[in-house]
Amino acid sequence: MQHDDSNPAPEGVLFFRRWLANPMKVGAVLPSSASLARLVARQVHPEDGQCVVELGPGTGPVTKALLEAGVPADRLFVIEIDAALSAHLRREFPHVNVIQGDATRLKDLLPAGWIGKVACVISGIPMLPLPVEVQRALTDAAFEVMAPGGEILQYTYSLASPIKEKPLGLKGRRRGIAMLNLPPAWVWSYLPEAEPAPA
Repeated sequence: MQHDDSNPAPEGVLFFRRWLANPMKVGAVLPSSASLARLVARQVHPEDGQCVVELGPGTGPVTKALLEAGVPADRLFVIEIDAALSAHLRREFPHVNVIQGDATRLKDLLPAGWIGKVACVISGIPMLPLPVEVQRALTDAAFEVMAPGGEILQYTYSLASPIKEKPLGLKGRRRGIAMLNLPPAWVWSYLPEAEPAPA
């Protein structure tokens, strides 16, 4: 049965459909909760002239929280590989830069003028099951476009680090937990091991 885009499904239904279609890419049965989205958004503080990139936004709960926290829509880039979710995000957030594509090609996807001006990269991509080579491709792509001192923010349902820190030369730390999320979710931040973590 063909889906009618003129009558889009509710967010939870759409998210569940996309999870059924590709559970490895979507990674969760339900969208992130508002409490998790707000926890992520509280960690984001772009300076003037910087932008924010979100990978794997799904139906956009974190995108919404970032906008509510004051990130300007024209300086927010969301990268979603799934066509149906990308179409949903364009309808929900018409002023946000929604880009359909593979996050490992981040430098090719972002406008050239923003390369080196990304304050942070927020990842909702399910990292834990990915092989280290794919994690390396994703994290390398993120740091390639970031400003000096930029960090990756990753949310996960795992108490342990979802990114393999040692093999990738990264240092991670927990930034908080959203207990009201189902299941509870952690937010982690990552910097190259040589860089000091922010206080």
